[in-house]
Amino acid sequence: MEYMPRVAGNGLPIPHGELSADALQGLVEAFILREGTDYGMREFTLAQKVNHVMAQLERREAVIMFDPDTESVDIVVNHE
Repeated sequence: MEYMPRVAGNGLPIPHGELSADALQGLVEAFILREGTDYGMREFTLAQKVNHVMAQLERREAVIMFDPDTESVDIVVNHE
């Protein structure tokens, strides 16, 4: 298992590399659509937004967290 940084909260970090490509794609798309991400003056396609979030996961600027209380996953900003 790869190193995962500590993130505030009670969730458990899930290394994005341990998810299947389809599961990761679906999770990132759901996150983007749920968050209604605002990128400012310039519009981005869903594919571009997915690439932005994937890059944040790769750089460990964001991490996938599993909340055992709600049995749900989310993508959160890594504050380290």
